[in-house]
Amino acid sequence: MATRIDGKAISQMVKDELRERVKKEKIEATLAVIQVGSDPASTVYVGNKKKACEYIGIRSLAFELPEETKEEELLDLVRELNDREDVDGILVQLPLPAHMDEDKVIQTISPKKDVDGFHPQSVGALSIGQPGFVSCTPAGVIQLLKRSGVEIEGKECVIVGRSNIVGKPMALLMLRENATVTVCHSRTKDLKEVTRRADILIVAIGKPGFITKEYVKEGAVVIDVGIHRGVDNKLCGDVNFEEVEPVASAITPVPGGVGPMTIAMLMNNCVEAKGIQ
Repeated sequence: MATRIDGKAISQMVKDELRERVKKEKIEATLAVIQVGSDPASTVYVGNKKKACEYIGIRSLAFELPEETKEEELLDLVRELNDREDVDGILVQLPLPAHMDEDKVIQTISPKKDVDGFHPQSVGALSIGQPGFVSCTPAGVIQLLKRSGVEIEGKECVIVGRSNIVGKPMALLMLRENATVTVCHSRTKDLKEVTRRADILIVAIGKPGFITKEYVKEGAVVIDVGIHRGVDNKLCGDVNFEEVEPVASAITPVPGGVGPMTIAMLMNNCVEAKGIQ
């Protein structure tokens, strides 16, 4: 039976370390969070981010804009926050309403304050090994693996999904840790054959319960980035947990796996942002 990788416990460890650092080094950082509209999931995420800021001892500013806000108004707010010396990190909660161009909004955030790690300059820095903010979910996965004693160097890593937010930066981070990396996607042929080669299988495909035991090599480490609400209203991931757990050597549950790490790494980026200003 697989070891369950406890994201709640590891994220708490990261937050406790940050809290200690903020206190010891007297770091006064401020995160500005912008939410447009009142999407229920976004409201929960924003609330969790505020709580995490309070816990580690940094200030958070909340900007809650109505759904009908014009794109230019949002861009003006982002530019204003870029110029504010008392703001170290800017986060625009996604998804945005349909009438707004997410790429344009992300590109308007100063790379020095891009704590989500989504700006093209941040992604470019990661791809050539330069310092910069790293997308929080992939950074969280690296911490989960390292703090669970999973060796990455020299291992065969397969990533299912090629999104800009998870799949691509995840591949770059695993390369940085000296893994041999394969990225799969909807056009990959013989997907099961490819995923069964993986010592470390990272799944971010956006399909509930898609990965069954046929996709997993005996003894592989399985990281499930997906999160969905199933027909029974329970949270589930991209991996069929009950089927895969007996085959894997270690696995992340949903909830309580990757999710808590995303906010922990956001807090890490906020603290790091103070040194970049």
